Amino acid sequence: MKTVIMAGGKGTRITSVASDIPKPMIKIEGKPILEHELKCLRKQGFTDIIMTVSHLGNIIMDYFGDGSRFGVHIEYYFEKEPLGNAGALFKLKEKLDSDFLLLNADAMFDVDFYRFVECHRKKGGLVTLFTHPNSHPYDSGLIIADKNGTVEQWLAKEDERPLYYKNRVNAGLHVISPKVLEKEIDGTKIDLDRQLLKPLAGTGAMFCYDSPEYVKDMGTPERYYAVCEDFKAGRVTGKNLKHKQKAIFLDRDGTINKYVGFLRKPDEFELLEGVAEGIKTINAMGYLVIVVTNQPVIARGEVSYEELEVIHNKMETLLGQEGAYLDAIYYCPHHPHKGYEGERPELKIDCDCRKPKPGMLWKAAKDFNIDLSASWMIGDGEIDIAAGKAAGCKTALIGTEAYGQEYTAASLLQFMEYLKKEQQ
Repeated sequence: MKTVIMAGGKGTRITSVASDIPKPMIKIEGKPILEHELKCLRKQGFTDIIMTVSHLGNIIMDYFGDGSRFGVHIEYYFEKEPLGNAGALFKLKEKLDSDFLLLNADAMFDVDFYRFVECHRKKGGLVTLFTHPNSHPYDSGLIIADKNGTVEQWLAKEDERPLYYKNRVNAGLHVISPKVLEKEIDGTKIDLDRQLLKPLAGTGAMFCYDSPEYVKDMGTPERYYAVCEDFKAGRVTGKNLKHKQKAIFLDRDGTINKYVGFLRKPDEFELLEGVAEGIKTINAMGYLVIVVTNQPVIARGEVSYEELEVIHNKMETLLGQEGAYLDAIYYCPHHPHKGYEGERPELKIDCDCRKPKPGMLWKAAKDFNIDLSASWMIGDGEIDIAAGKAAGCKTALIGTEAYGQEYTAASLLQFMEYLKKEQQ
């Protein structure tokens, strides 16, 4: 599979870090960011590379040459006139006769491209977007998709967005069918997102691939220095799903938000004090943050799937506003006891996912290659501790009771302060 790397950006927001070289040549631990990208690709067999260059492109071409020094083969397309970030693709149409990877050259990533490409092939769409949560969704474009991952809406920064939304952002990694380039577009300057990809939203031809793997742009000096720290700490390579992950599983009610009994409306959802800071700490430590919550209100007919989604979107929105994010949410919609007015008979079963059973944790472990023995289950009740122990996790209770947990804390933030000290 060919890989097209767009390396023509000027990087105007990061000139204080390096103003005399193109953005993809800015160094992380002594090597250009673009070299780190090529290393990730080469390790997985993606060695047929086309780079599009323009601004100071000769610096890139002189450094990488034909790619043989880096174990890849590189061809270049030099934009003599600005073509937008997708115009060069139309100049390369004859070389792109099958599905190809399209990547930005100014992002640090280490991802399992095999999983990504396999998802694209299974879905059978024209485009698959690599999507993930980030720490600033409020100023990022958002991808809204259905349960099958079909992209329904593409919301650019300037677009009006819902009051509450899932923290799902396009990471700038794509698998694209050459059929996309058959579209007639006026003008020579072509914007990838707005003119090629966004129009595919709602057509059933574009899908998202949600992954917690490491992909971060270096658009500002602050983000650049954060990437440098992550690389030094091993978090970049460590988040590749080829490697075993560690996770902190969180109960929802009473752990993340204030307990109000059976929460049925978004207005009833309120984050507990310090929770966002606690989750930010988890994010920074390299753990996956995964919510596992029993939601019998679905089986009892008191809350619809759509209403629960709004509640969870509010949770992600509020956390995102404070720079924290969740990697995944799992919920059990079942309830074994019958006799509720409006209940859903098909969900009134004794399932394997309802805590204290560990089904949700097992499912997450399979999805994200998680080492459960290196992970924690944190909740405010006995069933949370029982589920964590059944899955083989270490456990912590938010509260004062004793259910055999390894640690007891007054809040999630207090627990994270303990864990951070333990791992220093």
